[in-house]
Amino acid sequence: MPNITISIDDNLLKSGRQYAEKHQTSVNALIRNLLEQTVRNDSTQWVEECFALMDRANVHLKGKRWKREDLYDV
Repeated sequence: MPNITISIDDNLLKSGRQYAEKHQTSVNALIRNLLEQTVRNDSTQWVEECFALMDRANVHLKGKRWKREDLYDV
């Protein structure tokens, strides 16, 4: 995998390292993932991915219909 060099503000890099450590990853991985998401995803791909995940969940509601107010019941 080729390497690239980028310039980042010192404070941004410090914050990025803290974020990466908190999420058990690296700044390199954060930048790679952001770039990948930016160039590979079009504006509707996330919707298709959501529907694919719902299809894979294979949940059967047996005719149950949800109403908006049901979302607020705990």
